Amino acid sequence: MSIKTVTAHALSLPFDIGGPKPIFAGKERQMEMLLIRVETQDGLVGFGESFGFAIWPSTVQALERLVAPLAIGQDESHITTLTQEIARRLHPLGRSGAVTFAISGLDIALWDIAGQRQNKSLTGLLGGALRSKIPAYASLIRYNNPDLVAKNCAKAAAQGFKAIKIHEFSIDAIKAARQAIGKDIHLMVDANCPWDKTQALKACEDLQEENLFWLEEPLWPPEDHLGLAEIQTLGRIPTAAGENALGYMDFLDLIEKKSITYAQPSVTKIGGITEFIKVAQLIEDHSLLLAPHSPYMGPGLIATAHLLACNAKDIFLEYTFCEMNENPLGPSILTQDGYFEVPMAPGLGIHIDMQIVEKLTVK
Repeated sequence: MSIKTVTAHALSLPFDIGGPKPIFAGKERQMEMLLIRVETQDGLVGFGESFGFAIWPSTVQALERLVAPLAIGQDESHITTLTQEIARRLHPLGRSGAVTFAISGLDIALWDIAGQRQNKSLTGLLGGALRSKIPAYASLIRYNNPDLVAKNCAKAAAQGFKAIKIHEFSIDAIKAARQAIGKDIHLMVDANCPWDKTQALKACEDLQEENLFWLEEPLWPPEDHLGLAEIQTLGRIPTAAGENALGYMDFLDLIEKKSITYAQPSVTKIGGITEFIKVAQLIEDHSLLLAPHSPYMGPGLIATAHLLACNAKDIFLEYTFCEMNENPLGPSILTQDGYFEVPMAPGLGIHIDMQIVEKLTVK
């Protein structure tokens, strides 16, 4: 069979984070989801997700103008060959960013179709699930307010999460989080590249007593892998990075420079499931720890859960901590007592409510 259509659906999901939404790109932070829908000539439909958030208009253009024309008419079963050929042909336009995000969404949708055609879940295609549910960590949106950080960390702990990540770079906010959750719950900090090397090392010194599970992306620019290695060695806190990595070779460089303890490939940013599998094997071969980046509420989250369900190690799934009353994936994206149940129907195992898609589509 062959690919008939490739379309993008940009959604803005209503959500509540238990406090004011931070300002991002000049406006209140939104929860955008960029669904990718692929239909074959014989009527099978698969869904993927491209990295969305504020960059979704660029990703839509990349998908519609560049990626879709190269995919339509091609055999959808040759996933690796097709996505790699598209990446090679489009590489002069950038090895990361909108083009790669668009390819990622296409790739995930093609795996969804492959599972449906073979009547296997994604875990079945990958060799079989080793667990039916995944421990999740609550990934909080930035508050820039120690009191709100403490309040929402305590709320996440009360809901059963055994690990919590905050997106803060204020020492006061980080200390407030630890005080709110006690010493028995893992605390991760994603600083989002705010510091130079001197500032990052000072932050590590200030945070020694907080027993951080990891410190994520402490250094600007994120591609300074040697600097990140120095922070990990001298700062004496395990580092995590990889959501902004270009792909396999970039992760290899992070590994060879001993920059990280936790490697964070992002299935909606790195090239989809196909590239994620290659990177995960690289991480395993070098005895590093896999910690996927997955702050999504759509097929990207589901795909990541399937990948973790097949991993020999019990790995935390990143889960965006917020109240969300309307999502086209329904209850399949919810956690219970800090765990995420992996859907086991064919493909990704999800049902997309297209009426909700239409309702939430960005006009």
